[in-house]
Amino acid sequence: MENTKDLAFDTFCKVLLHTFISQTEHTSRAERKRRDSFGMFDGYDSCSEDTSSSSSSDESEEEVAPLPSSLPIIKNNGQVYTYPDGKSGMATCEMCGMVGVRDAFYSKTKRFCSVSCSRSYSSNSKKASILARLQVAGKPPTKKAKVLQKQPLVAKLAAYAQYQATLQNQAKTKAAAVPVEGFSWGNYINSNSFTAAPVTCFKHAPMGTCWGDISEGVRVEVPNTDCSLPTKVFWIAGIVKLAGYNALLRYEGFENDSSLDFWCNVCGSDIHPVGWCATSGKPLVPPRTIQHKYTNWKAFLVKRLTGAKTLPPDFSQKVSESMQYPFKTSMRVEVVDKTHLCRTRVAVVECVIGGRLRLVNEESDDKTDDFWCHMYSPLIHHIGWSRSIGHRFKRSDITKKQDGHFDAPPHLFMKVKEVDAAGEFFKEGMKLEAIDPLNLSAICVATIRKVLADGYLMIGIDGSEAADGSDWFCYHATSPSIFPVGFCEINMIELTPPRGYAKLPFKWFDYLRETDSIAAPVKLFNKEVPNHGFHVGMKLEAVDLMEPRLVCVATVTRIIHRLLRIHFDGWEDEYDQWVDCESPDLYPVGWCQLTGYPLQPPAPQSSRDSQSSSSKQKKKAKSQQYKGHKKMTSLQLKEELLDGEEYSFLQGASDQESNGSASYYIKQEP
Repeated sequence: MENTKDLAFDTFCKVLLHTFISQTEHTSRAERKRRDSFGMFDGYDSCSEDTSSSSSSDESEEEVAPLPSSLPIIKNNGQVYTYPDGKSGMATCEMCGMVGVRDAFYSKTKRFCSVSCSRSYSSNSKKASILARLQVAGKPPTKKAKVLQKQPLVAKLAAYAQYQATLQNQAKTKAAAVPVEGFSWGNYINSNSFTAAPVTCFKHAPMGTCWGDISEGVRVEVPNTDCSLPTKVFWIAGIVKLAGYNALLRYEGFENDSSLDFWCNVCGSDIHPVGWCATSGKPLVPPRTIQHKYTNWKAFLVKRLTGAKTLPPDFSQKVSESMQYPFKTSMRVEVVDKTHLCRTRVAVVECVIGGRLRLVNEESDDKTDDFWCHMYSPLIHHIGWSRSIGHRFKRSDITKKQDGHFDAPPHLFMKVKEVDAAGEFFKEGMKLEAIDPLNLSAICVATIRKVLADGYLMIGIDGSEAADGSDWFCYHATSPSIFPVGFCEINMIELTPPRGYAKLPFKWFDYLRETDSIAAPVKLFNKEVPNHGFHVGMKLEAVDLMEPRLVCVATVTRIIHRLLRIHFDGWEDEYDQWVDCESPDLYPVGWCQLTGYPLQPPAPQSSRDSQSSSSKQKKKAKSQQYKGHKKMTSLQLKEELLDGEEYSFLQGASDQESNGSASYYIKQEP
């Protein structure tokens, strides 16, 4: 279904009728004018500042405190409606299920919210209405809806009320906003005129696949902070600018006045589609700053909102569903051993935040030996994966599972594309270019050291390998982190040559001849480039993969086909990282606030100067932690010696910012 909903005129009339705050003046029923076919009163007076006391409803004898005199009151030929606080009497329309002030309902019995609902009920269309409200547009009736077809009206209404309460409870379960102390995405974007990557760029993030056409101009109902009432009231606002999950909102009626614009998370618990107040019995009150601008707020809103768009009615439910994660605490997984990349070990899920897992080494008694990654990370696998493909595995000293621990089901893990290794495929000794997992800012000369089952490859960085192969790392044949020989040269990326290689500048032709090696055929690499939607300069939140517990403010600085260069704001370029456009370690602006994960703000200039000799040394130390203990003896490898072949390069563009398919601009000639 569409993610924004066209607001029909009839809907607005009902919304406005039941959500404005009003008082009741005692007049005879004969003096009331008829309502039109839209359910609107045809005799609304202008807003006034009448301070007459509220009347009690037919079902309540409790006195209701008078409303502040500054609050605009909407009358209906002398009939003014009371504040919907639960004390003045509420009613539920037997036709559409709308909840509102009893005095505002139609007919003597107050069974319907409008003339149209009364007529629809009389025409025996109530069944279709109830079922339509229960089912999601574009989907067949739910099991609950089918049951309702066989139930009497009272039972239907009771089931519907329970259904509405369930949706509201789901909305309340959404993560509360967690502000970042001293940093505001809104101020950061406004002050620098930045652009954020849209939510649709992040398929793994909440709402990434069902964000739809939420865009500027969409109207929502939000708390009215420009009000002196002691209770929480709401008003309608429009989206002025979108930045990831965050939206810059402006209250209706402010026109071009941005003085009270404010940022908030669209997926937060305080943003609702237009009409939510009507069904929830919440009041709509215009901001105090602009109360004087219009004498008839009802007419103003009807004019402004007719034909506009809002969030779908089930938006909060979709947000809640998209933030349910299949991984649970105490699940056991296999994860790459951070002390020896060539092997995996067993770890236990300690906690799950926004789909990110804190994994603790199963043998860690104090649970300090941990590792953070996303549940779709290629670094984690189901128990038994290593044995199934022939990957090295560190056996645990624990002979049996600890109480409460259980293996994560294999279907929870990210699936890789199947490859045909029976035909022409990667072979040991073939050369290629690969992102160094210990220095993600570098693409290095690399060699395939071992071919495992199911298309997995063990790869080593030329010139810096340990004699025992403990720093080999595993990439799948379809991994976007490996590239054919010549990729960096064609795309004007600096290629890191083997350590100690003297013939600079590095030339692949010479190196292949000197090492009696061959380049891996171009056709074996993954050349698929999705329509990712990223552009240079876009802001996002990104994991520092050298310190994966940190999620930082970041910027896309280069795009090479599907490869993104991620820069961490406030840090030098040497800490940039090459990341795939579909990496689960990239998130929209506002993801940390939505999920409750801490966000690392940009380092200010003063901090950069003072921390340059401490924090950065720690980062460098992490990238060197595997290299300090390496033996510099030559690694004896049995490489397949093949006849030398001639290569030629085709010239192409460097930064491919288009999202279509792209070639690596290299061919192999006989």
